[in-house]
Amino acid sequence: MEEEEWWKEELATDIHHALRMKELKLPVYKARSPQIGMRRCLVDILILLSNHCKLCPTARHLAIYLLDLFMDRYDMTAKQLYIISFGCLLLASKFEDRRHKGPKLELLNKLACMCNVDVVLSKQDLFTIEGLLLENFGWNLCMPTPAHYIDYYLYVSFGANDLHYGWPITSPNKVRELLETYAYYFLDLSVQDPTFLHFRPSLIAAASVCASRICLQVSPIWTMQLEWLTCYSLEHLAQCIEMMLMYYENDVNETSNVKTQETIQYQEQEAVGNMSCQATTQVLFQQSSYHPLTQHSAAFSQFQWPVQDLCSAYRESLQQAHRPSGPLAGSTDSSLRSYTAPQDSLQPSAQALPIRAPFATQVAFGTESRPCISRVCGSSYFSDFTGKY
Repeated sequence: MEEEEWWKEELATDIHHALRMKELKLPVYKARSPQIGMRRCLVDILILLSNHCKLCPTARHLAIYLLDLFMDRYDMTAKQLYIISFGCLLLASKFEDRRHKGPKLELLNKLACMCNVDVVLSKQDLFTIEGLLLENFGWNLCMPTPAHYIDYYLYVSFGANDLHYGWPITSPNKVRELLETYAYYFLDLSVQDPTFLHFRPSLIAAASVCASRICLQVSPIWTMQLEWLTCYSLEHLAQCIEMMLMYYENDVNETSNVKTQETIQYQEQEAVGNMSCQATTQVLFQQSSYHPLTQHSAAFSQFQWPVQDLCSAYRESLQQAHRPSGPLAGSTDSSLRSYTAPQDSLQPSAQALPIRAPFATQVAFGTESRPCISRVCGSSYFSDFTGKY
């Protein structure tokens, strides 16, 4: 469905309350995927696809969150991860945006070829992988992400009494636009590092607004109106904000280093202007020794399994998980192994402020874990799933 400005409606408070309640029931992320090193590459691909298809931010963030949860539960090959990431984006785009905006089959196959992934998907493959994901998540895609909160918090992110560099603001519309730009920057920055998944989505959204005010030197840093609306004090946001500003500083330094290097190269070009063309070319166009695809060539060379085998491995993991006895991690022959061993979840130490009226409950960081795998075994869903894509 098309994104609506719900944060400006009379029901905005109730919608925010419902999102915060759903937030308490989100699965616990434990960061135990053996393929965690490939996550950054997969996230970049999902962002590239979502931007190309002009998907809304909630669809993009939901797709990445679904991928994180699935990776956290299963051990997969690199080829299977690419297929799963495509399926996550398809589901998220259909759930959060208009269906026609989702990536098309031809685009996915072209992108897989560009990534040196030896796989050609069909329409039935996409239906199958979507069914696999829906069953794994219990047919529940209503999972709040930071993108669901950001506009609600931005709506009151700027006040008439705020100061810019210690002076009254003469161009409030311009400052508001800059705040929104920075907030979305920090929001997208949070998906680059899985460490942010240990914070509540609402806290990440609130921290993005606060970090934006800090970067733009808008004072006070955190207003009473924002604290009342988000139910987070500056103390609760401090750890998340510190991480965001650290990444922001790294980005600024990296950009500065690039500009410095370009300046040095330009000066070298001027200095050796009378040298031969070959020498100049060696100075300016020295080839980088970093080849991302080459590093994964060993993993890509083992791509053999189609989508059907991915589903078969998923079925084996279900059967293995529900046997009276046996290893918890599933069969060693399965290319998709389920993690069922209990582990302690990471939780921030600070507790959130109690939600004010009309909220009757307290939003806390604690959460109860849910079963990772659907209890439906031996279902004939995949053989019966038909439809037009």
